[in-house]
Amino acid sequence: MANEIDLGEYLFKRLREAGARAVHGVPGDYNLTALDYVEPAGLAWIGNCNELNAGYAADGYGRIKGVDVIVTTFGVGELSALNAIAGAYAERSPVVHIVGTPARGLQQRGARLHHSLCRGSPDDFSMFADMCSKITLLQENLMDAETAQEQIDRAVVACVRHQRPVYIQLPADMVDVKVSSAPLGVPLDLTMPANDAQTEHAAAEAILERIYHAKQPFILVDAGASRFGMAAETNKLIKATAFPTATTPFGKGIVDETVHNFHGVYGTVGDNLYVGWVKECDLVLYIGPFENNVNTYYFKTIPEACKTVRFDEESSQVGYADGEPKRWSLHPKGLIQRIIDQLDKRRLNQYAEYPPLPDLRLDLKNLPQVQKTDALLQDTFWKRISEFFEPGDIIMTETGTPSTGGRDFVLPQHTTLINSGVWLSIGYMLGASQGAALAQRDLAVDGGSRNGRTILFEGDGSFQMTAQELSTIIYQRLDMIIFLINNDGYTIERLVHGKDEVYNDVAPWRYLEAPSCFGAPTDGSYNTMTARATNWGELLDIISRDEFKYGSGLRMVEVIMDRMDAPVILKRLLESYSASAS
Repeated sequence: MANEIDLGEYLFKRLREAGARAVHGVPGDYNLTALDYVEPAGLAWIGNCNELNAGYAADGYGRIKGVDVIVTTFGVGELSALNAIAGAYAERSPVVHIVGTPARGLQQRGARLHHSLCRGSPDDFSMFADMCSKITLLQENLMDAETAQEQIDRAVVACVRHQRPVYIQLPADMVDVKVSSAPLGVPLDLTMPANDAQTEHAAAEAILERIYHAKQPFILVDAGASRFGMAAETNKLIKATAFPTATTPFGKGIVDETVHNFHGVYGTVGDNLYVGWVKECDLVLYIGPFENNVNTYYFKTIPEACKTVRFDEESSQVGYADGEPKRWSLHPKGLIQRIIDQLDKRRLNQYAEYPPLPDLRLDLKNLPQVQKTDALLQDTFWKRISEFFEPGDIIMTETGTPSTGGRDFVLPQHTTLINSGVWLSIGYMLGASQGAALAQRDLAVDGGSRNGRTILFEGDGSFQMTAQELSTIIYQRLDMIIFLINNDGYTIERLVHGKDEVYNDVAPWRYLEAPSCFGAPTDGSYNTMTARATNWGELLDIISRDEFKYGSGLRMVEVIMDRMDAPVILKRLLESYSASAS
């Protein structure tokens, strides 16, 4: 009948409606028929080298585009993706994980099938779903045509609203089951429900009273500001109040760093510390807390509750020195916007003299000139490379020295920084950069104004973890700049323990031959540029070339650094870790 469609078509059309334009994954016999519906639904199939890389790529795509999809096969495929899905859950990335499973009848009679444990029990087909239930927000098993569409819609909406992965099992015999096309005529409601107006007004009034009485206020922005959908409102509040503002390491890149009241990453080690000043503040607006040991300098930068207004995912809380805190169950996006709308700037206490807090742009401007023969040192590299960035760039820093060094970046407006602040899975960022670069291209195709580059900072050890994904970048003809930091192994692990131990070594690859190995064409259909820099003169010569700065294709520069060189901030953090662990 004309008003019926296959369930597979319904599934992928709903995913496209939610914002996905690509499906990452690996084909397997239990998902093959489902993959026939990907491209007809207007989605691009991105076949990855393995399921782990596919999960990383879907995570990176989802952080830029708002949702992405990974398709794996039952058992061996889904288990290979688990590390990536767990990271997406921990760090709040919207990924729909679709698993092709055996036909329903085979499952129900406990058939001894490949990719299962062959125990002859129906439990063989639910145990992997049970594992995934611990690291996904919602799990749906599409066993009944009467409920399958409702299950799909519920999962997709939950994924987008809450920015966390969901899990959908699609049995092979359900793919072409006929369902009504009518629900496609009703758009998915992907927005968070509005707050109760009276409760929101009361909370805003209480928070504004704290703001108006504050003599020394401070705004601290964490990753939840973006994950909970309030980045725009956060920036409006920062500009409206002009309060001194900083981010956590995981929150870097959310705030417009060109405003005069932005003062970098708030921490307890490194240059330009002002912990003492923050402790003296009588009010901290703490937006989107994402607390863990790495993101809080081993729990030392969490503001005192009695001085803090917290904006969490589903609640806000005002602390008081002389009484119990007040708490409201509200989504913070609407609440912050109401605070901005009701803010009376005349009642704000203005600093008689603005405090002498760090000025990152001035610090960058005042860096001494480098000589061509100067070595590439971690403590200056990350600051100086900021001059290479431009509005619209997506900048990605792998766990280790890049992620820590990236805290020193001075970012232009409208840039996005992707780092890992919780999961810290080494090798994540290369796969994620494939997804991010694809999402950036898809945004432009969808009519978005995103013009920029995807720039990856990756260590040599991390690169070796997921190097195959370079082939996907090349095969998909993505535009990418890679700064590969070659410091001869796992420097961050050497700093933790085992400075000269063999387990922190990596094999000496010829990294600049990797594009050729992974299929870079030689017919001019896709540009690749590789170079090596051992000092500042060589690096500046490379990155100043227009073909490197503004060209298309893959541009990869190997940056040679000493094996024990690391940002001072990282060394001190690890010293703190050692002290706290002992």
